[in-house]
Amino acid sequence: MTLAAPAVLLFVAFAPPANAAAPANDGPAAEVVDFVRDVEPILEARCYDCHGEWVQESKLRLDSRVGMLKGGNTGSAVLKPGNVKGSYLLDVVRHLDPGMEMPPESDKIPDEEIAVLVKWVEQGAVWPGQMNDVVERETSDHWAYQPVVRPEPPAGPGIADGAVPIDAFLARKLHGAGLSFSQPAEPEALVRRASIVLTGMAPTPEEVEAFVAASAEDPDAAYVALVDRLLASPRYGERFAQHWLDVIRWAETNGSESNMYRKNAWIYRDYVVRSFNEETPYDRFLKEQIAGDVLGAGEATGYLVSGPHVPAATVGQEPTARRQARADRLDEVVQTVGASVMGSTIGCARCHNHKFDPISIQDYYSLTAVFADVEYGARRPELAPDHPRRRRGEELWNEVRSHRRLLREAGGPWTEDWRTHREMYFNPVETDAVRLTFEGKGVGLDEWEIYGPADWQENLAAADAGAVASANPATAVPRGGVEKVNDGQTGTEAWRAKVPDGSDEKPWVTIEFPQSRRVNHLRYSRNRDDLAETDYLEGLATSWLPHFTVEVRNPAGEWEPVAETKEIDRRLGRGGDLKATHAALQASIDALLEEGPQHSFVGKFVEPADTFVFRRGSPESPGAQVAPDGPGAFGESLNLPADAPGPVRREAFADWLARPDHPLTARVMVNRLWHHLYGAGLVTTTADFGAAGTDPTHPELLDWLAAEFVDPQVPGPHAEPWSVKHMVRLMALSRAFRQSSLPREEGLAADAGASLLWRYPPKRVEAEVIRDSILQASGALDETVGGRSFRIHNVKQRYAQWEVVDNHGPETWRRMLYQERMRRVDDRIFTAFDFPDCGQVKGKRPVSTTPLQALNLMNSEFVIDQARRIAERAETRAEDGDDPVTQSFLLIFGREPTAEERIAAEEVAAEHGLPVLCRTLLNANEFAFLP
Repeated sequence: MTLAAPAVLLFVAFAPPANAAAPANDGPAAEVVDFVRDVEPILEARCYDCHGEWVQESKLRLDSRVGMLKGGNTGSAVLKPGNVKGSYLLDVVRHLDPGMEMPPESDKIPDEEIAVLVKWVEQGAVWPGQMNDVVERETSDHWAYQPVVRPEPPAGPGIADGAVPIDAFLARKLHGAGLSFSQPAEPEALVRRASIVLTGMAPTPEEVEAFVAASAEDPDAAYVALVDRLLASPRYGERFAQHWLDVIRWAETNGSESNMYRKNAWIYRDYVVRSFNEETPYDRFLKEQIAGDVLGAGEATGYLVSGPHVPAATVGQEPTARRQARADRLDEVVQTVGASVMGSTIGCARCHNHKFDPISIQDYYSLTAVFADVEYGARRPELAPDHPRRRRGEELWNEVRSHRRLLREAGGPWTEDWRTHREMYFNPVETDAVRLTFEGKGVGLDEWEIYGPADWQENLAAADAGAVASANPATAVPRGGVEKVNDGQTGTEAWRAKVPDGSDEKPWVTIEFPQSRRVNHLRYSRNRDDLAETDYLEGLATSWLPHFTVEVRNPAGEWEPVAETKEIDRRLGRGGDLKATHAALQASIDALLEEGPQHSFVGKFVEPADTFVFRRGSPESPGAQVAPDGPGAFGESLNLPADAPGPVRREAFADWLARPDHPLTARVMVNRLWHHLYGAGLVTTTADFGAAGTDPTHPELLDWLAAEFVDPQVPGPHAEPWSVKHMVRLMALSRAFRQSSLPREEGLAADAGASLLWRYPPKRVEAEVIRDSILQASGALDETVGGRSFRIHNVKQRYAQWEVVDNHGPETWRRMLYQERMRRVDDRIFTAFDFPDCGQVKGKRPVSTTPLQALNLMNSEFVIDQARRIAERAETRAEDGDDPVTQSFLLIFGREPTAEERIAAEEVAAEHGLPVLCRTLLNANEFAFLP
C-alpha cells in the first residue's frame, strides 16, 4: 500500500491467497494476536508486492517493524504501537483518508482482516525478532554533512614560497589548469575595490591620493593599513548588515495583501549593524537571534520574524484558515533559519521527505516545534543592563516618576498617553469592584487592567487572578463579549458596546475581585496590537476613548466616583503648574518611547502548542506528535521533551546550531563571506549546500576557512573564534583579492568565468553602492549610523498599495540601508538595479542589465539634483587650482581624466553644462563596476 501524495500513487491490488489465515478475533481462542499466524499473511498478501523487499513505492517498507516505524516519503511513522488512532496504516486500510485509500476502493481489505490489524496494534504490534530494532536518525555521505577537518595548505609547483593558505589552495588548482594569478591591481583600482567591498562606499579623492602615495613607498604595508582602517569604520558594519538582511528577507512591511508597516522593525536592523561593528562572535550572533530574549538581546529576535507573513486580521475567523496561516508563519521561520545559517532548503520537507537531502518531514516538523512559541508581532525587547537604550530608558523613567510624584502631591487624578494604551492614576482606594461608565453611543476595549500601590506588576483585573467582568446587557453587541476585556489578549478581539437608538442607557463594564483590594491606577486600550505593530496607516486605531467615569464599590454596595476623564481634561486645561507638570510628564513619556526600550516588531512569544507531523503539509491532517529537535543528519538530538518551554527549546537549538563541530554553520558563513568579497561563493548556491546545490570549486579551501573561522591559527588583530572580521581580513589580504581584474587570453580560454580566480572577477556594484557613492560625491551624504528609517512613502489605507512620494529630498540623504524597506514596492530608481523585494531568500542577488537602469541613472530627479550638487562642489574645489572637469572626475571616479577624456569632457561641459557632464560620468561603467 502506497502512503504518498495522490500525485505519485501507483495502486496495485492483490487478491488474498487461498490459504490466508482466519481472522484472529474469530473466537475466544484468538484473544492474543500472533504475528506469524495472524498478521504476516495479511501483510504478505496485501502489501509486500508494493512495499516489500524488492519494491518500495514511496520508499515505504511494510515487511519490517522498523520500516513501519520509519515511514516512507511522507516521513511519518505509519505504525504507533498501542495507539490505533495514531497508526496511519490503519487509517489508509480502513479508507479514512480520502485520496489515500490502500488498496483502492474496489480491493479494500476485508473488515475481518482489518480487525486483526487493529487488535495487533492495540496489543503493542509485537513482531518476533524485531522488537529491539529502532529507527536510526538520518545520515548521509554528502560532503556538506561530514565533519569539518582542517586540511594542510598545499605546497609545490605553482605555489609561491610563503604563500598564505588561501593563495596556496587557489594556486594549486590554477597550476593544474595551466594558469596563474594575474599581476597586482593598480593602487587606484585596489583602493576603490577594497573600499566598496568592505564598506559599500567608493573612496574619496583624498583617500585615493593618500593610498597611492603610501603604496609608492611600501605597497604591502599601505594595503594592510587600508584594510584595517576599512574594517574599523562604522561603514563596515552597515555594509555587512545589508548582506545579512538580504539573505533573511528582512523588511519593514509584512508583504501580505495589506502589506502593512512593521512598527519599529528597524530596531533589529540596528542590532545587526552594531553586531558587525562591535565584532560580536558569529556563534553569539546566532544565539542572540534565536534566543535573545533570554540572553539580554531581545531586539535580535527580529531575525525570527524577518520573513513575510499574513496578519491575523487579514486571515479572519475561520478556524481552518487560521490553522493554515499559523503553519505558514512557522514555515517562514524555518525557511529563514535553514537558508541563512544551515544552507539548507528545509522547507522542501514540509509535505514529504526531502527529495534530495537527508531531511525528513519529521525533521521539518521537529524544527517547527523548536519555534512553536514564536509569533509575528511586537513586544518590548529584553535588553542587557549595559545596553544604551536600557541606560537611557532608566534615566527617563526617573523623570517620569518625579513628575508623577508632583502630580500625586497636587491631589488630583491624571491620565497618560503611552501611544499603544492609556493609563489613569488616582488616590488609592480600597474596593472589591471597579466600574467604568462611558459617555457617547459606543465604545470598545481590548483589555482593561487594574493595579494597586502594593505591586505595580500584578494585574488585579486579570481573569486568571479570579476577577470577573460584567457589562450593561442593554448595550451588548454580537462578537463583543465582555469576557474579552480581561482575558489577557490584546488586539482586534475586544469588548464592544453600543447604545440602541432612542435609548438612555450608557455602556458600562465592571471588574469584580475575589476579595477587596487597594487600587490606584488603570491601564486600558482599544487595539493595543494595532498601535504597537503598525504605523503610517489611515484609520489606524488610536488610544482615544470616549469620556468615562471611574467608580468603586464601597462596603455598603454603593458606587462612588473616584475620577472622571472630562474633569481631568478640564483641570489640566486651566494652565498653571499642574498643566506644566503634566506636559513635562508626557514629554518624558514620549522621549522614553523613542529613546528607551520600546515596543518593536521583533516577534512576540506565545505558549507553544503540541506539534504534529502534518500529512501532505495540511494542518487538517495531523499525524504523529514530534518533540523539538534539529535535523538528524546534522548532529545529535536535542533530547527535549515535547512539552519543553519555548525559550528552552530555542536556546537548546541555538547551542546545537552554534556548536564548533556543526558540519554546516561555519561552512555556510565563510562561503557567504567569500561570495561577498569575490562575487561568487566557493559553493555558488550560497543558500543550498544540499545535493541539489553545486559542489565547491575548492573543497579543501572551504574546509580550511571553516576550521580557521571556528579555531583561528593565523595570527592577526581579529584572530578570535568565530570572528567575521578575521575571516574578511584574511580574504581581503590574499593575493587573489589584490590581483588585477584585466582579462588574459589564456585565462579566458581555460576559465572564462574566472571561477579559479586567475584574475579578480569584475562585477557590477549593488544598487545601494551606486546611490550612496553619488551622495558622497555630492557632499550631501548624512553619515549618521542607525535610527529610524527615512521615509519615501505615503500614509496609506489598510489594503491600498504604498506609493513613493519623496525619494530624493534632503530627508532621504542617508545610506540606502536606512531607507524604508518595503516588500513589493519599487522605489522608482534603484529597484531597477536588482535591489531585492524581500519576498524570497536572496543568498546572492541577480545582476541584470536593462534600459531602465540607464534611464533612472540619467533622468531621475535624484540624479539630476545630485549631479547639479556634484558640479557645484567641483567648481568650489576648482578654486584651489584644478579645473571643474578634473574635480568632477576626482569626485566620481577618484582619479583625474586622461588627456583624451579631458578633451571630450570639456566639450560636453561647454555645450551642455557641467551638471550634464557629471550625469554622464555617473552613467559610465567605471562608476558602476568594481575594478
